[in-house]
Amino acid sequence: MSEIFRPSVTKIATLAGHRDAVYALTSGPGSTIYSGSADGMVVSWDAATPERDGELLARVENSIYALRYLPELNLLVLGHNFQGIQAIDLSRRQLAWATALPPVAIFEIVFSESRQRLYVALGDGTLAVLALPDFRLVTLRRLTNKSLRSLALHEARGELVVGSSDTLTRVLDLDSLETKFTLGESTNSVFAVAFAPTGAHLLTAGRDAQIRTWNVGADYALAGMVPAHMYTINHLAFSPDGRFLSSCSLDKSIKLWDAATMTLLRVLDRARSAGHGTSVNRLVWPGAENRLVSCSDDRSLAVWQVQVVSF
Repeated sequence: MSEIFRPSVTKIATLAGHRDAVYALTSGPGSTIYSGSADGMVVSWDAATPERDGELLARVENSIYALRYLPELNLLVLGHNFQGIQAIDLSRRQLAWATALPPVAIFEIVFSESRQRLYVALGDGTLAVLALPDFRLVTLRRLTNKSLRSLALHEARGELVVGSSDTLTRVLDLDSLETKFTLGESTNSVFAVAFAPTGAHLLTAGRDAQIRTWNVGADYALAGMVPAHMYTINHLAFSPDGRFLSSCSLDKSIKLWDAATMTLLRVLDRARSAGHGTSVNRLVWPGAENRLVSCSDDRSLAVWQVQVVSF
């Protein structure tokens, strides 16, 4: 009989301090994570020592939905809704760059190392492209009249995946921004897109509460679909080793899946795991301690210890 590996998950800390819903999370160096909130605060935390208080890095006047850490430059890029992109020099703890964008919400930021460009998903259906190191605006490309909600990069293929509130997932050429493939099976907004660490599969999810798997090498043919949550799926994140997929939802739960088989392994919620009491908005797996961090409308972050148990 083959061995079954199932994670044992324990909540080890609640990180509090934000004054409104927490929408943005990104991993920093080591076990550092950064959070952004509707309160306009950007806070640094250490998942390895969650008993320590967070450090306030910035306070802006509007909500923050998107953060991205750039390790080579030691910059933290934030999407300041209705203002544009701002970059914090983490060594000096001060604003280093700012680029104005159309006055709308900013839902996602990704960075292409090979192109040295930022790709930014805007609430008016526009994709903004900025060139580093000076954060110069290269182009604004309108893809749809609905919000662009999620982005994922496949550097090896030179492709950018864009999930939108028009129900479509577009696969764009990184350089020309022309659409190579359009994935139309979702029935509502696509809030989450993520490539498996191998790059062989793309996963998408959103308001229809389904997780869809697409075969990248077969022109993104649909490979499977799982009815994953009761309500909107807000985010998907793979563990660093690629073994687990985590999903989080408006239904207040986090779910852990076997990434290879999409078998449900654990449900983390208020009743079973002392989880979040409201919508769970984003997930990250920082550092090497096999810890998962979540954030929520309940104004808090939670740190989860994941241990693999074989039986």
